[in-house]
Amino acid sequence: MAHAHESNTKRIWFVFGLLSLVTIFEVALGMIKPDLLFKNNLLGLNLLNWVFILLTLYKAYYIVWAFMHMEGETTALRRSVVWTVIFLVIYLVFILLVEANYIYGVFRDSTIKWNF
Repeated sequence: MAHAHESNTKRIWFVFGLLSLVTIFEVALGMIKPDLLFKNNLLGLNLLNWVFILLTLYKAYYIVWAFMHMEGETTALRRSVVWTVIFLVIYLVFILLVEANYIYGVFRDSTIKWNF
């Protein structure tokens, strides 16, 4: 029984170390802001923001994979969880963009002042 405890402890420390390294890398990129990533755009965002988004998604996926024990689940369950999250994120982005466009139009076309 003690052997299983050691392997879980080792796995927790491995996940902690990996996620810490990714976070440290993100913070270092944010402090340095390399010109190659910061001054080049892709789909309306600079490449540095895309790197942050991808690394954050990687960390979120790895947390779910390791700590919610998704690696041991059936393929159907994994897909149902992932597809639901993807759908909800896309829906959230759609709602945010539509509402932001509406608010921008209200401020652009009316007498209400931009006070923020």
